[in-house]
Amino acid sequence: METLTVIAFGIAFFTLIMVSVALHEIGHMVPAKLFGVRVPRYFVGFGPTLWSTRRGDTEYGIKGFPLGGFVQLLGMYPPRPDGRRRRTRLADFADAARDAEWEDITPDDVANQRLFYQKKTWQKLIVMAGGPMMNLLIAFFLLLGVTAGYGVVRPQTTIAYVQQCIITDASRTECSASDPKSPAAQAGLQVGDRIVSFNGTPISSYSQLSGLIRANLGGEARITVERNGQTVNLTPVHTVVSSVPGTLDPGTRVQAGWLGVSPDRALVRGGPIDVLSDMWTMTAQSAVALVQFPARVWNVVADMVTGQPRSPYDPISIVGASTVAGQVVASGEVSWPDKIATFVSLLASVNLFLALFNFIPLPPLDGGHIAGALYEGAKRRLAKLFGRRDPGFFDTARLLPVAYAVGGLLLLSGVALILADIISPVQIF
Repeated sequence: METLTVIAFGIAFFTLIMVSVALHEIGHMVPAKLFGVRVPRYFVGFGPTLWSTRRGDTEYGIKGFPLGGFVQLLGMYPPRPDGRRRRTRLADFADAARDAEWEDITPDDVANQRLFYQKKTWQKLIVMAGGPMMNLLIAFFLLLGVTAGYGVVRPQTTIAYVQQCIITDASRTECSASDPKSPAAQAGLQVGDRIVSFNGTPISSYSQLSGLIRANLGGEARITVERNGQTVNLTPVHTVVSSVPGTLDPGTRVQAGWLGVSPDRALVRGGPIDVLSDMWTMTAQSAVALVQFPARVWNVVADMVTGQPRSPYDPISIVGASTVAGQVVASGEVSWPDKIATFVSLLASVNLFLALFNFIPLPPLDGGHIAGALYEGAKRRLAKLFGRRDPGFFDTARLLPVAYAVGGLLLLSGVALILADIISPVQIF
């Protein structure tokens, strides 16, 4: 029964991701149509066409392999530059792709300014940013629904546990007589204390307190708490330097200050400001993950080959994310309200990651086209400023080798992660 639940809700999660992808492409298509760009095709999936219909200039449909989607914007490549130039393989490659696209372009498209390359820089930016912005909006409203409607479990400034000693032997979990006292125990912290000040800085949240403790390293810590309605200044102590999980990459260990307490946690409702703050933290963590993405994929493949268990911080594919979502729902350790909130939050995090991933300034990603439009706009503005001849359109076709190289790398990474998620899936329970 549990396996069937994992499969059923995994499929449901996968379907919702495909809906998110479809909305991503709509984010490109709608502004493109508003600006007059001809959009010949809008499809969900790749491969053979299962169903399609035509409405106006656009064919809408579904293809056989539901692993993405696309919208065709006519005129992505400008015409071949005027003048003589040295023939190279790169130029021939770009011209071949350009010629293939221009087979669908009519003289009316050119005359009526219906091609993407003919649009103004700001219009190109809106069209190309429309897709990832759609994913950002999806992530925001999903997280807002969870945060405002149900709440998010957040650490509080009230102490739930005080570790009494510093255990240096990893094989033990209990204190021995020879273990030194932890800084928290030396200071006299007690369960139920609410920390209101750390080294003279008023404390408003546990994340602020945690940051101050980490940055304190081995320095003096002067702590003030509220205990039984009274303000108490504790005995000054020194925090100790310890290896703790990184804030932006919890899968790594960093040297930071350590006090020896665990916070109380509470289900707290919030509004848009709280959601934006959470999304900013998730964005910073995702940025670190994106920088490390190639190396981490390689490590996943190596662990799969050698039979090492997966880390919960490893990158996962859409298949892996769907499996995790199914595990959450099938778990008997989580209440149904928590299951739904976690399911929705996971879907939001995938949308946020898709948005950030697509903003990477490399073709064929949306960020590559955004970078090309910005480069073209800057060149034209500088030419106008210095009274020079208009440099013309940026020839995006010349970047096709880069696009194919990046696309090939992404394809290989995607296949590798899907195999890893099938052979050695991430287990969160």
